[in-house]
Amino acid sequence: MSTSIFKAYDIRGLVDGELTPDFAFAVGGAFARFLKIEREPGTVVIGEDMRPSSPALADAFSAGVTAHGLDVIRIGLASTDMLYFAAGKLNLPGAMFTASHNPAAYNGIKLCLSGARPIGKESGLVAIERFVAEGSPIPLSQVGVERNQEMLEEYVDHLLSLVDLSETRKLKIVIDAGNGMAGHTAPAVFKRLNAEVIEMYYELDGTFPNHEANPIDPENLRDLQDAVKKHKADIGLAFDGDADRCFLVDEKGNLVNPSSLTSLIATRELAKYPASTIIYNLISSKAVREIVEENGGTAVRSRVGHSYIKKLMADTGAVFGGEHSGHFYFRDFWRADSGMLAALHAIAALGEQDIPLSKLLAPFSRYISSGEINSTVSDALAASRIVEEIYGAMPGVSIDHFDGLTVAGDTWWFNLRASNTEPLLRLNVEANTAGEMAKVRDAILTTIRA
Repeated sequence: MSTSIFKAYDIRGLVDGELTPDFAFAVGGAFARFLKIEREPGTVVIGEDMRPSSPALADAFSAGVTAHGLDVIRIGLASTDMLYFAAGKLNLPGAMFTASHNPAAYNGIKLCLSGARPIGKESGLVAIERFVAEGSPIPLSQVGVERNQEMLEEYVDHLLSLVDLSETRKLKIVIDAGNGMAGHTAPAVFKRLNAEVIEMYYELDGTFPNHEANPIDPENLRDLQDAVKKHKADIGLAFDGDADRCFLVDEKGNLVNPSSLTSLIATRELAKYPASTIIYNLISSKAVREIVEENGGTAVRSRVGHSYIKKLMADTGAVFGGEHSGHFYFRDFWRADSGMLAALHAIAALGEQDIPLSKLLAPFSRYISSGEINSTVSDALAASRIVEEIYGAMPGVSIDHFDGLTVAGDTWWFNLRASNTEPLLRLNVEANTAGEMAKVRDAILTTIRA
């Protein structure tokens, strides 16, 4: 049985070849065994996305869990943040069947402990992987019970309790669900708002007939940009396949840097909870730290990855955390990430003022960024060392190795990180001007691609 599909934060692989019902059954049993060791509650919440393979995989996983004496609550079609809501609200461990933004041939399982606490390589996945490899003998105990529970309206109730939208002006909003789970959750949310919604690709279709449900790739946002301009909308929203990430398009059809949304939400949370801590990952714009501190908050830098951010939020009591990848984490949402909650914050902020989104976000867009650029290299560490030698010899330059290589000058900085799973180097550059950003970016790419 393959264990190569156990990743840093979840289980993900090709349907049939790697992720089969038999494998899902084995993971269900392994997860139940792990939960017993951790003295977790004896019921598991299971949600699933719209991929054709999800129901059968979820069925098999549930059978594995109940065979080991634990009960199961099936919440049916759900976004990942809806599964986190269920795990938080019910204080139960959970499993979400989704491959997020991956193409149609993939599926996966995201696992969490009670209260939506994350499970990753460092917090349980290694043990679960080992239990799958060993095989988990089915105990001679009573088989658990599976039941269904509808939680969509409770999920919407909770989201709307966290963001005050009562005084917002009527907005015209284009939403691209990417044929993913936002097509299920967005109608339930937006029917309660004072908004005119233009729906794009709401049909639940795990074959993704229109474009991949991966909004971090600008190619997948072109339809949304065109629709915002065509309909003269106030804002465009794009969700990934499991709807835990959200990206914005302004009224001009321009893509919004996720760091600007991080800064916007941070100011709102600091107004609600003064002098609080905000988490940002090290790829975020340096404007995030500046804005948090200007608004009386404490900014704490994190490594890239949801498990690091969620742990830091727990350790520091942070009210909010944002990542450059479009993940936004909220203390009042069990420190889990929710694309829909981030979208509601943007809508509330925009609706409270009679100005366009581009003007609202202008104070948060202080620098020019390259976005993440991937380069295939034969030896990522060797390439990073060459770059460090070049920039380490420059006067007035600081270097740290908190997560990859971060190099900072007076008016620019960059981070170079090796992928954990592929022979790739990921580069992010930010500078005061577009010309300076391009100069630094091109010099580094020339060096590492030589």
